[in-house]
Amino acid sequence: MLIRQATPADTPFMLELLIEPAWRKFIGQHEVDTEPAALAYMEERIFPAYEERMGFWLVAEKSSQSPIGICGLIKRPYLEQVDLGFAFLERVWGKGFAREAALSVIEYARSTLQLLELWAITMAENGQSVSLLKKLGFAFSRKISNPEGEVLELFSLSLEKK
Repeated sequence: MLIRQATPADTPFMLELLIEPAWRKFIGQHEVDTEPAALAYMEERIFPAYEERMGFWLVAEKSSQSPIGICGLIKRPYLEQVDLGFAFLERVWGKGFAREAALSVIEYARSTLQLLELWAITMAENGQSVSLLKKLGFAFSRKISNPEGEVLELFSLSLEKK
């Protein structure tokens, strides 16, 4: 598995990910349905965070270097801590890619950014994400509402060395 910053050349992959039914169900509805709209989405929501050493990084299969998902760290205005987020093409679910990528990002947060805690948010109905967060060591903290009024489950993970 490879993890790298996304570039404009990854626009076709981002469009594929953004129009997947699971993205629209669990992450959000949006008007992205063309490559120009996907590039605009990346320019607005993905690329700027790289300047702060955060953001969603592209995850690719090592052998083919084909993109299969995104994973990274986001500072959301409505959360007090940095948020771990991930989304993968449904065809690779259950193959361990999300777990491997998330573990790498968690280690980056701990060792490079020296964060003491990470949060993660998901919809209660998103059983795959809830299960992965628990496997990663996250614990359910509480229910919160995002700015759109959606009720989300908030999970936390201490990164302090013991």
